[in-house]
Amino acid sequence: MSRILIIEDNEDVRGMLVLKLELEGFEVAAARDGVGALSLLERQPADVIVTDLFMPDKDGIETIEEVRRKYPLAKIVAMSGWQSSQGPNYLDVARELGAVRTLRKPFDPDELVKVVREVL
Repeated sequence: MSRILIIEDNEDVRGMLVLKLELEGFEVAAARDGVGALSLLERQPADVIVTDLFMPDKDGIETIEEVRRKYPLAKIVAMSGWQSSQGPNYLDVARELGAVRTLRKPFDPDELVKVVREVL
């Protein structure tokens, strides 16, 4: 069984994503930010890491950078609903830092399942 780590600060979104992936047969762990996620990864690796980009304490960009340093082969999917008409596109930045796929929020939970299966 593949293990997926969801990193999302919004409790409702996090819970919905965890439930959807569990119903699809995945083992799922979850954290509200990068600090908690890195602690979980130290105890048990994940096959796919799905991270939001804008979170308190340690955001998704910082988390991707640290995961890449510690776990260079990690498969990371970045997700974000934030978009600015000026400044960088943070989903592009996440890709440049090593995310293998990105999802723009809001997305259908079935899309996440599809992306996770493709990444595996």
